[in-house]
Amino acid sequence: MRREFKLPDVGEGLTEAEIVRWHVKAGDDVKVNQIVVEIETAKSIVELPIPWDGVVADLMAGEGDTVDVGAPIIAVETSEPGAGGPGETTAARPKAVTGAGAPARSTVEALADDLVPKPPAEGAVEPGAHGSPAPKEERQAVLVGYGVKTGTTKRRPRKGIPANPVANPSRVELDTPPAQPSQPAPQAAPAAPTPARVAVLAKPPVRKLAKDLGVDLTAVTGTGPQGSITRDDIQAAASAEEPAAPVQAPVQVPGQRPVGEQREERVPVKGVRKMTARAMVTSAFTAPHVTEFLQVDMTLTMEAVQRLRTMAEFAEVKVSPLLLVARAVLTAARRHPMINSSWDEETQEIVVKHYVNLGIAAATPRGLVVPNVKNAHELSLPGLARELAQLAETARAGRTQPAEMSGGTITISNVGVFGVDGGTPIINPGESAILAVGQVRDMPWVVDGALAVRKVATLSLSFDHRIVDGELGSMFLRDVGAMLEDPVRMLAWS
Repeated sequence: MRREFKLPDVGEGLTEAEIVRWHVKAGDDVKVNQIVVEIETAKSIVELPIPWDGVVADLMAGEGDTVDVGAPIIAVETSEPGAGGPGETTAARPKAVTGAGAPARSTVEALADDLVPKPPAEGAVEPGAHGSPAPKEERQAVLVGYGVKTGTTKRRPRKGIPANPVANPSRVELDTPPAQPSQPAPQAAPAAPTPARVAVLAKPPVRKLAKDLGVDLTAVTGTGPQGSITRDDIQAAASAEEPAAPVQAPVQVPGQRPVGEQREERVPVKGVRKMTARAMVTSAFTAPHVTEFLQVDMTLTMEAVQRLRTMAEFAEVKVSPLLLVARAVLTAARRHPMINSSWDEETQEIVVKHYVNLGIAAATPRGLVVPNVKNAHELSLPGLARELAQLAETARAGRTQPAEMSGGTITISNVGVFGVDGGTPIINPGESAILAVGQVRDMPWVVDGALAVRKVATLSLSFDHRIVDGELGSMFLRDVGAMLEDPVRMLAWS
């Protein structure tokens, strides 16, 4: 039995995904739960398993194609029949009942029935037209993967329905305009003979393509099963009809760029970039942003990082200044809970969260992602270090899952790795604050009344002014800076 696996919604109402890489090809054997394809959604790259044993019959989407959720992407020939589930369709159709009284059907008619669905069994015309039977329960279109819903469909009678419907409604024909009835006239010209009606076997998407390209279906020779017309046939016919344009040598003017040089490039916006753009626009034009800056002497923090790297508890993890910045943010959020909240527009309420899912903005080849450490406030310092290291490794590999990027409560963006001092970060949607940490560099600093060279960084805090006023934002930023200037304060305030 041939089964078709549909692209599922892998989380949070996604509508489409891009095929990144196939792990199988036509003719390969597959087992239940074997990974067959990698897809890129608006949030991450996800591996999809196949739910059956069988042999791959067809890959219905190529690498790089963007596919809608619910569209079939792979067909598998299985040995045992089974009921279709929400992630599959069964391509095989039940055989028609035959008997002594059943009329013989030609092969072309059988194929036409397969290509074009039949109307309801009772009556060849729509309910209500020319005394047709009363409406019967029939199939109605439903969301992909949720079964078939039955109901009573009532339609308004169409005008101009012929008294005798077509005997075979499954055969789609191209009609020529009917000849006008002749009227008695002294010098009436003889009526032209009506051209024969030509039956064409083509699926609806193929017909639409032919219409868009201006191709006459009756002039195309089909190469599909039983002579049916395929998309390749339409494209070949369209290419043959286009006259070849004369090739002219480009004229090179002295002092100008070469004629063939491309000066602009258009990059499709999709995947993570598309989601990021939508989220940033929503946040920037919904939450009134305010950004405050604070320069911090991080000399003692850098010394603490060096000492932590020598401890056995941190032997297998990378310790960076980001670890202590994260601990400082967690401690300051506990001291100022309103900074760790969100705005509920529908209920006009502020949702204060007594847990911290700490988001870390990460730049990846696919774009900006913001995974978060769940319940980061409950972790020890070594545990937090391991979670941050795992989060960064997963993000760089492009394996961050949608669940790891949802539910964040406050975010840190380490822009210092790019060699800049600060900026005005945009708040992640659903949160009320984001802290950007600039590069740590040697700068002149006054220590005990004397000028000294110290390790200095700039902190940039953006917050939602609907929730966080200037005093609260300043107190939170000041506390984070104080703990980075003297890490012992983290112990005193924890």
